[in-house]
Amino acid sequence: MSSKQLVLALLDEAYEKKTWHGPNLKQSIKGVTARQAAWRPGAGRHNIWEVALHAAYWKYALRRRIEGGKRGSFILKGSNFFPRPEKGKLNEAAWAADKKLLVREHRALRAAVAQVLRTPRAAKFMPQLYGIAFHDIYHAGQIRLLRRLMEH
Repeated sequence: MSSKQLVLALLDEAYEKKTWHGPNLKQSIKGVTARQAAWRPGAGRHNIWEVALHAAYWKYALRRRIEGGKRGSFILKGSNFFPRPEKGKLNEAAWAADKKLLVREHRALRAAVAQVLRTPRAAKFMPQLYGIAFHDIYHAGQIRLLRRLMEH
């Protein structure tokens, strides 16, 4: 397997393909309700909803770097972490919309990565490409931990 094939395999497995190690990012939020996604383990701590949007943001940020896009062009105002739920929007529709944003950002990143891997610029992005896959796995584990903490 070439390093280019490996990068695509890592992106796929970290986000949505079958894994041997446990849930990937998509699997970690499967079945989570809006109320569960909004639960916080303590004051000032992030919830599942915020972690999912954080992952979407960094997929966007890397895609923007690859494509040469304009800073500040993310669909949501701000960067990194986004307070959720928004006031008056603790509902399944708002949670579903933000999960769809994560899916869209992953698909857009995957397409941009497949494109850049066919160019000499690929080498420049390799560490970030591995990193974004590891980022998904890190946050998948964090979400699983939040789900377990919620049970107590």
